[in-house]
Amino acid sequence: MPDPSEPHTVGSHTLGPHLVGQRIVVRHLLPDGRASDVLGTCTAWGADSLTIDRDGHGPVVVALADVVTGKPVPPRASVRARVPAREVELRIGALWTSLETEPLGDWVLRASPPHGGRLRRRGNSALAMDDPGIGWGDAVWRVREFYAAREQPAYIQVQRGSQVEERLAPLGFTSRGDGDAHAQLASVARALRSVRRSAPDAPVELEESPTAVTVRLHAGAATGRGVLSGDWLLVEGLVVEPARRRRGLATAVLGEVLDWGASRGATTALLHVETDNAGAVALYEKHGFVTHHTNRYLTFRGD
Repeated sequence: MPDPSEPHTVGSHTLGPHLVGQRIVVRHLLPDGRASDVLGTCTAWGADSLTIDRDGHGPVVVALADVVTGKPVPPRASVRARVPAREVELRIGALWTSLETEPLGDWVLRASPPHGGRLRRRGNSALAMDDPGIGWGDAVWRVREFYAAREQPAYIQVQRGSQVEERLAPLGFTSRGDGDAHAQLASVARALRSVRRSAPDAPVELEESPTAVTVRLHAGAATGRGVLSGDWLLVEGLVVEPARRRRGLATAVLGEVLDWGASRGATTALLHVETDNAGAVALYEKHGFVTHHTNRYLTFRGD
């Protein structure tokens, strides 16, 4: 708590309406002259006061004349940020209407049909985030057998830099140097508030089912897809035609997907973005997406 004997100067801060939607901490004077701190999300900024939502404990209205100091603070850590990588990646299966899975100890073998015109590694790889629990040699042999039967290269999805990746290298599984992808998470509500501040208006078409939506702007010049997995919203396939880029259309598509997910109870957004796609990484981080872990796809030398 602030020291009640400490002198206070009102107004020595850089707060302003630009912080609406962001998490802030504000020290302000009480009627008896003491100072108190309030932490939460700034939800409104008026001519004479600001409003702070105290993380689910109700709003507080603070007179601007009583503000001593204040500053933005990092977003509150999501409970989902502590979810194991394996649990996050198991959510990805909702992207495919037909996904064949088979347990392999603590790993999961996965095969799915072409998605977006091509086979996706996410749906055609062994998910291996931990020790397989059945012996490394046996696990590797079974992975190769499973994908050979489907006439596909044998891929294993691991967390980049993990002990699993280290253990698989002597057994012949290495990266081809491409396809590393961040798994990023965001609060749907916070990301949506951020997007709404900058997304342009654009004619939108929605193709909906009970658990999925495809968004098209300007007759398909910009597209994206959202899929529900419980209260998770999977975001994928955000593409803008080259001639229409740098006009905010990617932000607009993201906003439509988030809005659709929020209306159906989604609380956490999840997406994969390749590490070398700097523009997309910057876009998602701007709107509150944070890297939970980074995936790498290993394949057997010679496949």
